[in-house]
Amino acid sequence: MKKRLFSLLLVSALVFTLSGCGEKSLLRESDPVTLNFWHVYGEQSGSPMDLLVQEFNRTVGQEKGVRVQVTNLSSASKIGGFLKEAQKGGRDAPEMPDLFTCHISDATALGSDNLVDWNAWFTAEELFNFVPGFLADGMTEDGTLLLFPISKSTQLLMCNGSGFARFSQSTGVSYADLSTWEGFYDAAGEFYDWSGGEAFCALDYPIRSVELNALEHGSGDSYTKNGWYDTNNAVFKESWMQFARSLAQGHVVVSDLYSNTQVMTGDVVCGLGSSAAILYYNDTVTYRDGTQEPMDLHVLPMPKTAGADALMAQAGVGLCAYKTTNQKAEAAALFVRWLTESERNLDFVAQTGYMPVRNGAFDAIENYDKFPEPTESYRQLYAALKIMQESYTPLSEPRFEGYYGKVSQLYDGLRKMQQELPARAAAGESIDTLAEETWALLCAIH
Repeated sequence: MKKRLFSLLLVSALVFTLSGCGEKSLLRESDPVTLNFWHVYGEQSGSPMDLLVQEFNRTVGQEKGVRVQVTNLSSASKIGGFLKEAQKGGRDAPEMPDLFTCHISDATALGSDNLVDWNAWFTAEELFNFVPGFLADGMTEDGTLLLFPISKSTQLLMCNGSGFARFSQSTGVSYADLSTWEGFYDAAGEFYDWSGGEAFCALDYPIRSVELNALEHGSGDSYTKNGWYDTNNAVFKESWMQFARSLAQGHVVVSDLYSNTQVMTGDVVCGLGSSAAILYYNDTVTYRDGTQEPMDLHVLPMPKTAGADALMAQAGVGLCAYKTTNQKAEAAALFVRWLTESERNLDFVAQTGYMPVRNGAFDAIENYDKFPEPTESYRQLYAALKIMQESYTPLSEPRFEGYYGKVSQLYDGLRKMQQELPARAAAGESIDTLAEETWALLCAIH
């Protein structure tokens, strides 16, 4: 937990930060400045971020002489590569944007010296209005704030309520049993037996679930200097084996891509994935045979280790500004300040399934009345997120360059293995031996 303590100390140190906010403004309505902007909120039509940019340009931007121009849309997993290409330059390279969303590992790969330190443009009082763990996720080890938080996601359980109700009525397994990892894996095994060999849950990010479980059991830092997991860490391995035994028997699966698809087709009854997946859940489950029934979506906090301090993954990009002129830095800070105003930030995250980034925002959600349809699903989502915000500690994303490429390699390998492992288990092969094969796959990645 040393990293968590360090992060908190960094945030505390912000009180001593100098701010450029009190200096004379460089912005002029008569001489507007344009910020080229890349973001990752464009996969759905009518992107909430694009709509916000338009609103800013019509209002505060026009008044202050700032225009934000969206020049590229990407996915969070790919934007880092596009940014490196733009920075490198060349005849066919895109122009480097002034403002962009990315992960902290993408930001540091660009070079901290090349990016605006938001500490210089926000007062300590302003920064203390934001969730400390979310701010810390965008900091370097020396306290430079490269990523400004605008939204965060985390993992939680989303369940087909209609399917789970039948399972629960027959076996007595309840949603409460899914609150711990022990109960979750036990329920997965019971569901497999009850259903005649169907998987209970598809996991989008199993390695992070394993890591959180291990940390809750006291594994400590489980990374090597090469940015991968320490395979000599016995606690981490046992956490992996708990997952791997369930995978080997077909009780759980690594999702095809996103677990919501498998939940909506009835291939699994639960999906463990990002809170932002709420955008892609339908009101109905359409089974492979063409029959349908109401989804009756139930959203639950991520399982935790019984008796331990609960941890939650935090994911989601932040806003970076490429360092060019002080005028553009001030313009970027103006946009970020406007974008993260309490009510506006709440409206934005409520449309996208993300967590708000300001302190006290979760209290306001209880009385929020502008959720999109299906309203009840969103209410359940934010009720679960509020529980996690109050009783779980957010864990920052891994910062190693190349980490996510290794994760993709691991998941591709697991997807191939899970096609044959359950049949081998059913034929009598040792479950532990099969689980060790998945461990060997992880160990082979460097």
